Amino acid sequence: MTAETHLQGVEISAAQFFEIWHHYDSDGNGYMDGKELQNFIQELQQARKKAGLDLTPEMKAFVDQYGKTTDGKIGIVELAQILPTEENFLLFFRCQQLKSSEDFMQTWRKYDSDHSGFIDSEELKSFLKDLLQKANKQIEDSKLTEYTEIMLRMFDANNDGKLELTELARLLPVQENFLIKFQGVKMCAKEFNKAFEMYDQDGNGYIDENELDALLKDLCEKNKKELDINNLATYKKSIMALSDGGKLYRAELALILCAEEN
Repeated sequence: MTAETHLQGVEISAAQFFEIWHHYDSDGNGYMDGKELQNFIQELQQARKKAGLDLTPEMKAFVDQYGKTTDGKIGIVELAQILPTEENFLLFFRCQQLKSSEDFMQTWRKYDSDHSGFIDSEELKSFLKDLLQKANKQIEDSKLTEYTEIMLRMFDANNDGKLELTELARLLPVQENFLIKFQGVKMCAKEFNKAFEMYDQDGNGYIDENELDALLKDLCEKNKKELDINNLATYKKSIMALSDGGKLYRAELALILCAEEN
């Protein structure tokens, strides 16, 4: 079955949802935008008509919002709001804990328990299990393993079998994902270390809130296209959620500002 055929379904399985996403995010950048989004909308309408199904109210609202614009952009979370996907899998994309970047950062800090800078499959499985338990949902371990594998395939952009901060952040709605903005201002390791030492003014090995404020102000000034200084407080609050009692260490700040070097 093709991705277009899956769109005709009354209920879409987790595996089918992944296939649909993978098909329409043709450039693999983690978002549907431009022509990808227009193709999806057109084929969604055609598939529902072919199956003798009307667009749901959610689908109609989605088509109204994105159907006439060429600069729309959606992530996996937005897609999950409109496709009739199996209920337990959808919970991961409708999670009240992950509605803001700050919430997401606190969640990341909890599940990256070994501070490795990434979440492996076991840590991801624990994360998903806890989300289901908080929603009072019990599922078999085999189903949880299936969901974990699908989420890894869905989010693991570099196929290394683990999720980095920016990869898992795609669980956030596009408008909430401030990390998208920071993708364009990341530094190489040498630049990042130099910047960390410069803004760690007292040389105590971590950056506090005031030092981060100074760093972000300078970044906003130098990168006006990517960063909006009016959002400085939001950026700071979200990044400080990674800190250890107000101490933002080099490894945590590197997750935001240091580009991965191959």
